[in-house]
Amino acid sequence: MNDEIIAEIRKYRKEHATSFNYDIKKNYADLKAKELKNPHKKVTLAPKRLLKPTGPD
Repeated sequence: MNDEIIAEIRKYRKEHATSFNYDIKKNYADLKAKELKNPHKKVTLAPKRLLKPTGPD
């Protein structure tokens, strides 16, 4: 299956990684700095609760 969106995301990820010579710490620091500069509100969703089964098993 050839998905254009996935291919594009992988392309940009690879470009970003190569710009830091695949140094994961520098890559992370850059992404974190961009996240902190982003003016949009960050949303953290609470984990979903699992319901207990009610029927006979």
